[in-house]
Amino acid sequence: MSHRPVVTRIAPSPTGYMHIGTARTALFNWLFARHHGGTFLLRIEDTDRERSTSQATAAILRGMTWLGLDWDGEAVSQFDQKDRHAAVAHEMLARGAAYKCFASQDEIEVFREAATAEKRSTLYRSPWRDAAPATHPDARYVIRMKAPQTGDTVIDDAVQGRVTFRNDLLDDMIVLRSDGTPTYMLAVVVDDHDMGVTHVIRGDDHLQNAARQTMVYDAMGWDIPVWAHIPLIFGPDGKKLSKRHGATGVEEYQAMGYPAAGMRNYLTRLGWSHGDDEFFTTDQAKEWFNLEGIGRAPARLDFKKLENLCGQHIAASDDAALLHELEAYLAVTDAPPLNDVQRDTLSRALYCLKDRAKTFPDLIEKAEFSLNARPVIPDDAAAKTLDPVSRSILKTLTPQLQTGTWTKETLEPFLTDAAAAHGIGFGKLAGPLRAALAGRTATPSVYDMMLVLGKDETIARLNDAAT
Repeated sequence: MSHRPVVTRIAPSPTGYMHIGTARTALFNWLFARHHGGTFLLRIEDTDRERSTSQATAAILRGMTWLGLDWDGEAVSQFDQKDRHAAVAHEMLARGAAYKCFASQDEIEVFREAATAEKRSTLYRSPWRDAAPATHPDARYVIRMKAPQTGDTVIDDAVQGRVTFRNDLLDDMIVLRSDGTPTYMLAVVVDDHDMGVTHVIRGDDHLQNAARQTMVYDAMGWDIPVWAHIPLIFGPDGKKLSKRHGATGVEEYQAMGYPAAGMRNYLTRLGWSHGDDEFFTTDQAKEWFNLEGIGRAPARLDFKKLENLCGQHIAASDDAALLHELEAYLAVTDAPPLNDVQRDTLSRALYCLKDRAKTFPDLIEKAEFSLNARPVIPDDAAAKTLDPVSRSILKTLTPQLQTGTWTKETLEPFLTDAAAAHGIGFGKLAGPLRAALAGRTATPSVYDMMLVLGKDETIARLNDAAT
């Protein structure tokens, strides 16, 4: 088993948005495959025809792409394989590992109601399990798997350890419905086998399914993959993550302005650890990731920690990559795109913005001065700093600024001296300068803004404010 090249998969159902838990499961599978130089596959489990939509499939692909989880080959549709699934059900029948069951839904319902009333087990035991073919009616039937009725099914799970299921508590599950369509339980196993999946890494809500699915592998004589059932994500209150805790869909996080690298780092760390490392790059995560690092306790979503990590990733980002992702964020939020002047000025400004921003809205707010076009209209707080005295000081500055070289080394002493000449400290001059350059009171440093805007634009803004 261990000599086979690693193949993992993510298999979401396209019945809505892509849940953050699905995204983390995809991330773990992707990291594990990339760590081992293996293959990471994407399968869309679209057998529920009434609930599956092309819009939901598109949302899954967008979410995966945004997170940077590149899958190998084409995304596969489970529904497209339905004939293959049915063929396996019939092969199980031929092997004596499954049987035709002619019991109607009504008969099963009557049995269950009686069992409930008599406080007996409602586990349905079909009378057709050992019926001779000669007694079969000419009627519709389902194919049920012949599950072992004694002993245990043991799952050796890479995360949960050894888990034992009593076979007398598991029924003969249906693998093919009476209309000839396969059940989810059969389809998953056939697809994983056919795709060569070696490691099934998924939520621990599937742990019981592993017992059922092991029986299908055994019935077909197929290699059983390594199971790794990971704990679910809980909200900050320790309850299963739901809408009341905040965003649960991956695309909501993109629209809230979290950078993909920060999101990857945070989700990797959610339920998996490598020593005390909190902040790490994607390359480090690929290098370190293993199943041993996954904990058994549910992970709690912590927005403060997410923001903190995202801030570190924004600060560590390459300016060109950051600008690219910032523009993608503006596009998904339907904000107006940057024009050429804004793009150019913002790219020059990133060096003095990115150390203090935790999200993209945060970054854009701090970048306001570089995105504004003249005339800059100050907000109320900034306007208060532009009193007649301040305006006259600004007016005296502009002719002198025309002549000097435009570097922090020359601007700093020049402005300090100018303030002193008017009998004030630089702090008193900074307010009107901020108002003139950015139209607000909280901004990057005055020197950084002047360097980013350049000499001509700075002087033009100061002149506007001085009049």
